[in-house]
Amino acid sequence: MGKNRLEAFSDGVLAIIITIMVLEMKVPHGEDLGTLRPLAPVLLSYILSFVYVGIYWSNHHHMLHTCNRVTGGILWANLHLLFWLSLFPFVTGWMGENHFAAVPAALYGGILLAAAVAYRILQQTIIAAQGSGSTLKVFIGSDWKGKLSIALYATAIACAFWRPWVALTLYVAVALMWLVPDRRIERSLHADGA
Repeated sequence: MGKNRLEAFSDGVLAIIITIMVLEMKVPHGEDLGTLRPLAPVLLSYILSFVYVGIYWSNHHHMLHTCNRVTGGILWANLHLLFWLSLFPFVTGWMGENHFAAVPAALYGGILLAAAVAYRILQQTIIAAQGSGSTLKVFIGSDWKGKLSIALYATAIACAFWRPWVALTLYVAVALMWLVPDRRIERSLHADGA
């Protein structure tokens, strides 16, 4: 199977996830800016999750460009990732509506952790399917960002029960770390296109 169907399906699911997240934000009653103040935690949760979905979309796009064929294992690993990402709207809304309380903040981190593990599984499945000369394996190297992200999510989940703001700081730190895409894959894609 070619990768176009996998890419199109994944792009559609991610677009729906973003749409659902924004539709969960309720319009306040009132016409002054003060009516928006209670929505600040919901808006901040949405912004953080939007950034995360954008990061996954961008990295997923780059990762699939290194893939020359799609196997059944890759399809299932991709669905596994999409399952965890599809829970973003729920945990985003719950965390925002409850002003970053401990349990919602911990569950948010749990979903981030599960998505990171699922992404790593997809990555390793693609590498296994491509064989010993896998382009993706060359590009990701030791995957220090992936490993560090998983460790930071686990730390943040524990911190959420002690100080939720520490957990949120770690979630933001991981997002900031991933905002800078892996330039090796991007440079290779541009070189292949030239």
